[in-house]
Amino acid sequence: MLKNKESRIMIFVATVITVVASICGYALCGISAFLLLLLVGIAITGGFVYITKRRYEDISALSSYLEKVLAGGEVPNILDQEEGELSILKTNIYKATSTLCHQKELLSKDKVAMANAIADISHQLKTPLTSMIVMNDLLMTEEDIQKRNEFLKTQSNQLDRMNWLIQTLLKLSKIDAGTITMNPENEKADELISEVMRPFEIQMELKNITYRYRAANTVIKCDKNWTIEALQNIVKNCIEHIDEGGKLEITTTETNIYSEIVIEDNGCGIPENELPHIFERFYKGSNAGKDSVGIGLALSNSIITSQHGEIIVESSEGEGTRFKVRFYKTIL
Repeated sequence: MLKNKESRIMIFVATVITVVASICGYALCGISAFLLLLLVGIAITGGFVYITKRRYEDISALSSYLEKVLAGGEVPNILDQEEGELSILKTNIYKATSTLCHQKELLSKDKVAMANAIADISHQLKTPLTSMIVMNDLLMTEEDIQKRNEFLKTQSNQLDRMNWLIQTLLKLSKIDAGTITMNPENEKADELISEVMRPFEIQMELKNITYRYRAANTVIKCDKNWTIEALQNIVKNCIEHIDEGGKLEITTTETNIYSEIVIEDNGCGIPENELPHIFERFYKGSNAGKDSVGIGLALSNSIITSQHGEIIVESSEGEGTRFKVRFYKTIL
C-alpha cells in the first residue's frame, strides 16, 4: 500500500491535520482537547489505513488472479456476496475470464477438428492420387491401345471423384463459415421432388427399383437449389443400399409446425450403433460401398439445419431406412 504515491500523500496529510488540530486544541482548551483531538486523528488515520490496506489486498488478489488466467491456469472462483464497486469489479472480471476460457476451449476444439479434417481430406485424396500415379506410369510404357484407353478412363473417373470431393468440401466449409445465404421461397413439393429424382431415373431402371411418390399438395419454404442437392444426396445413399428389384418411396406431408419429406427404402438398413454417426464427416458405416467417402449425408445435414430444419433417421438392419426431412415454419 505504501508503494502507492496517493496513499502516502493521504497518510501524510492526515498526520499533519491531526498534529495541527491537536496543537490548536491545546492552545485553546488545554491538555484535554489536545489528547482528544490527537486520539480522534489517530483513530481516523488508522481506520483509513486499515480500510485502504484491505482494498489493496483485494486488488492484489485480483492481479494475481489475472496473472494465473493469462498463464493458462484454471480459473478459480473469486465471486463473493459483498456489495460495493470492488465486488462488482470481481464479478465482471470473473465473467470476462470465464468467457475467454470458454472461447479458448472452443478454439482448441476447432483446431483439433481442423487437424482431423485435414488428415481425413489428405487420406481421401491420397487414394485417387496414388491410382493416377500408377496409371500414368503404366500409360508411359503401355503400347496396347485398348489398355491405354482403360487406363485413361480410370484416370478420368479418379479425377471426377477428386473434383466432387473438393467441391463438396468447399460447400461444407462455406456453410460452416456462414458465407452462404439461404434464400427460402415457397416451393411446390411435387415439382421439387421431380427435379430431385430426374438424375436417378436411368440408375433406378437398371436396378429395377420400384419408385413411388405420394404427394399431399405440400408447399415447402426452402432454398430450392440447395435443398435439391441435400435431397439428392439422401436419395443417392438410399439407391446405393437398395438391392436389385427393391423399393423407394417418397412422401410429402404438412402440419401446422413443419413441412416434411419422407424418403424411405427397403435396403440393407443401418445398424443401431451406427445411426448416431451417419451425419459425421468421413464416417463410413459397415454397409458403405467401396467408393463411399462419407461426406454426402454430412453435407445434406448442414444444408437442412442451416434452413432451421432437421433430418430424422429411422432404420432397422435388414429392413430398410427412413429419412424424415423437416422444414419448420417457425424457429424452434
